[in-house]
Amino acid sequence: MKVVNTATREAVVAALGDVRTVVTIGAYDGVHLGHRAVIDQVCDNARLNGARSVVVTFDRHPASVVRPESAPKLLTDAAQKMELLASTGVDATLVVPFDVQQSAESPSDFVRRVLVEALRVRGVIVGEDFHFGHKRGGNVAMLRDMSVSHDYAVVPVSLIARGDGVDEPVSSTAIRRALAGGDVRRAAAMLGRAHEIRGVVGRGDQRGRTIGFPTANVMVDASLCLPADGVYAARVSVADEGGSVVSSHSAAVNLGRRPTFHEHADQSLLEAHLLDFTGDLYGKHVRVAFHSFLRGERKFSGVDELRAQLQVDIAHARAELA
Repeated sequence: MKVVNTATREAVVAALGDVRTVVTIGAYDGVHLGHRAVIDQVCDNARLNGARSVVVTFDRHPASVVRPESAPKLLTDAAQKMELLASTGVDATLVVPFDVQQSAESPSDFVRRVLVEALRVRGVIVGEDFHFGHKRGGNVAMLRDMSVSHDYAVVPVSLIARGDGVDEPVSSTAIRRALAGGDVRRAAAMLGRAHEIRGVVGRGDQRGRTIGFPTANVMVDASLCLPADGVYAARVSVADEGGSVVSSHSAAVNLGRRPTFHEHADQSLLEAHLLDFTGDLYGKHVRVAFHSFLRGERKFSGVDELRAQLQVDIAHARAELA
């Protein structure tokens, strides 16, 4: 997959050649099953018409600029998002810088500048509820109005149902809601994979080591969406500096404020106990893929009660991941 970071005709031609394109537009946070359904149609349509398939997305979530006080936590960081988009088979991703100036651009100007002039768009495929541009003024109807004079087709795609009897489509919002309730299985069903958090292992208070259960303290960017506090069975992958996974391990993960030792912790901490692992992970890049919820976080009477519960948690995690 080619990544184009400038929305100019010259950059697109350099990446794809002087051809027409079939595109979709959106934040694409999570690259979940609903997103993949749209991108699959983009790729199929492009192949049928001798065009190039392109995802148009942004270098940050638009809400972080338009309404930062209520912007959602992200399901994927920038690197993971690009990896997931590449896995769809799309020819290119055009990353549009999103700032205050971009947020003020009218939907019609965006279409002319990015889709028509830069991408020579032949087809636009988006979800049927798609909105874009200043004050979300652009939609499928507006795209169709402009298609008459700019020679492109518009294909709205029906939203993908959750499939669990709930009358709600797969969406980034629904996934965040599942994670907020600790339902990582439901989130995984909508994502098409386990929810994954990436970070670097830092030095904690090393209390786990002193009680016989050493943990990797994963430093997580504050912009990322964590599941609810609790204990989870997970897979922890260790990556090298280039981002390639070099090993993968079963783990029991505690996510929370550790009330047994801290009365009023400021924020939740992600601690992973890797099963049957010995070694130094300080400074390593790791990926925590949440498999299942084991129990909620609670305060214990002391170290002995905590140690006994950790033995139960590890056995439970081992069984879940077998």
